[in-house]
Amino acid sequence: MAAAGSAVGLGNIWGFPTQVASNGGAAFVLVYLILAFVLAYPVLMAELMIGRATGANVVDALGKVSRSKFGNAVGLWGIVTVSFILAFYAIVAGWMLAFAFQALAHITGLDSLADWLVTFSDSRNIVFCALFMALTAGIVIGGVSGGIERWSVRLMPTLFLIMALLFAYVMTQPGATEGLKAYLLPDFSRVWDANLLISAMGQAFFSMSLGVGTMLIYGSYVSHKEKLPSLGASVALVDIGVAILAGLLIIPAMYVALHNGVQIFNDSGALIAGDTLIFTVLPALFDTMGTMGVMVSLAFFVLMSIAALTSSISMLEVPVSCVVEKSRLPRKGAVILIAAVIFVISTLIMLNFEQLFGLVIMLTTEYSQPLLGLMLCLFAGWVWRRNEILQELQRSDDQAEQRLFWKIWPWYVRFVCPVVILLMFYRSVA
Repeated sequence: MAAAGSAVGLGNIWGFPTQVASNGGAAFVLVYLILAFVLAYPVLMAELMIGRATGANVVDALGKVSRSKFGNAVGLWGIVTVSFILAFYAIVAGWMLAFAFQALAHITGLDSLADWLVTFSDSRNIVFCALFMALTAGIVIGGVSGGIERWSVRLMPTLFLIMALLFAYVMTQPGATEGLKAYLLPDFSRVWDANLLISAMGQAFFSMSLGVGTMLIYGSYVSHKEKLPSLGASVALVDIGVAILAGLLIIPAMYVALHNGVQIFNDSGALIAGDTLIFTVLPALFDTMGTMGVMVSLAFFVLMSIAALTSSISMLEVPVSCVVEKSRLPRKGAVILIAAVIFVISTLIMLNFEQLFGLVIMLTTEYSQPLLGLMLCLFAGWVWRRNEILQELQRSDDQAEQRLFWKIWPWYVRFVCPVVILLMFYRSVA
């Protein structure tokens, strides 16, 4: 549940529907489903297996597998990348918290506070980014069992319940059926569009938290009794399922907004996506719903905040596990120190928002994360000894060598995944 929580985050509930809106609706859904299984799942398995086999933080784990300082350097690169991802992620999650509190402020009649909560400002951004980082740090301080697992088991079912209730409500509204058709009926002419393919690959990597060590760390905590291929498949299926459900909720909601007089198409005729969708279009929809709209708004932004939290705790655990294992600093001190450093980075981004926010997102998710995924494929496919990989799988399954997974995965992660990642990365930067 904790690993699924790491995979499930804003990348699923915000990123996926906005990518769908930007890339031809159901055509993007189809390509995403294919890439999630043929590209993201093999890389996910590489992380889980390396983590469990080494039982170490990402720096030491890749060092052990590669038997070189280069592996340590790649692990350090992953820690830097995930820290910068968390820095911008905490800013966005802070916006989600602010909008959730705005609904509460409306309910209690605090209209001036409600206006401040939804108005973009340095003070609002810093306060709620700090609040979100404090929530994240508070959970991670509790450790793996007492913090991360304990809260993941509570937050994940809550996320599914809120999403199901919101979906049921939206589908009763006029206009929802048209949105459902736009979401489920693909335009096959767009399936081979280069931009769509690159966006789908990036979405699959980002939403499953791949390449930056989060799954590797969770793999190091997995019992040797667990069968990793089925565990990895469960994590991937939950991640994909939440993304699909989020699309089922948000795309029909956009067409409900259109029916209620809210603009959902931009000047070029494409569906509005990105932050405008989440923080302008959907709030405008909630405003048209009257009193019920306030409750729906509260439920939606609580849902978004929970999704952000389940991923942020796994991201913070990556540098924390390294510091705890490599120094004498107690866990609580390590969490507070690293959370403070990341919050300082977040503050610098917020104070230079126009220059840094988009740049940090581009460098981490579009460049660094796919390249780290490529490195993990190379480590798992070419550097890590094949017999050691098989021995790791056999610790939980005596018949691992006869399984379909073993007959496909080793050569697939060795030849297919690196080539596909390189080709798509080249197309994205060319």
